Amino acid sequence: MTEFKSYAPGTFCWVDLATTDAPAAKKFYAELFGWGTTDVPTGESSTYTMFEKGGNSVCGLYQMDAAMQQQGYPPYWLSHISVQNVDDSTEKARTLGGIVLQAPCDVMESGRMSLIQDPTGAVVSLWQPKQHIGAGLANEPATFCWNELQTKQLEAATGFYTQLFGWTTRKSTNALGGDYIEFLQGERSAAGMLEIQADWGEVPPNWVVYFAVTNCDATLEKAKAIGGHVDMAPIDLEDVGRFAIIQDPQGAYFTVIQLQEGVN
Repeated sequence: MTEFKSYAPGTFCWVDLATTDAPAAKKFYAELFGWGTTDVPTGESSTYTMFEKGGNSVCGLYQMDAAMQQQGYPPYWLSHISVQNVDDSTEKARTLGGIVLQAPCDVMESGRMSLIQDPTGAVVSLWQPKQHIGAGLANEPATFCWNELQTKQLEAATGFYTQLFGWTTRKSTNALGGDYIEFLQGERSAAGMLEIQADWGEVPPNWVVYFAVTNCDATLEKAKAIGGHVDMAPIDLEDVGRFAIIQDPQGAYFTVIQLQEGVN
């Protein structure tokens, strides 16, 4: 069991889903991954769902507000990066060419966050923890294990994130034969990045969330049986594992990966 009590600054610490039908999405993911759920009131008529495994929070879910839905925003998974001071990091992101979509604000007693769009168009959250450090479990089956930037501007994204978080990079080849950039936080892998290809269609720059599973193919069959759609059939990645892309019934995309033994 990979439990976390804290996350180093510059480390992905949490993921959550903004969806158009919270009850239906909660049912889908709880069935798919075997998660428990706890609904936390966040206002007079709103709640935030904590998904749980083994008594630990692993990710979250909330209903998109009416304004976002009216503007045509699709459901999406959002990745959060732990920072020491969200106000300072948000200002630094702005000076590096990022756009501040949501200024730093307190999330009750859980923490303080902001929402930024990097210079290539991908959106990510900055999270300064208070009572909520992020996921209590990660990097094991039925928890998030990887975050990956898909973008059309590798050089611009590299410059932005390496300066913002002090990440370094390592290049390899991805499963499709193109360049794969690995972001490193010290000696440890922090995230990945690859270039959006023309034959992918209208894919905007985005941070993809990977969830670890014990059996990729069985997970796909279960997802289909409960209303999900397999957007990309399984691909084997040498020395890493077998992965595929799923679209949930409301339209949000996420990746599942069956990691090879010893890969963390």
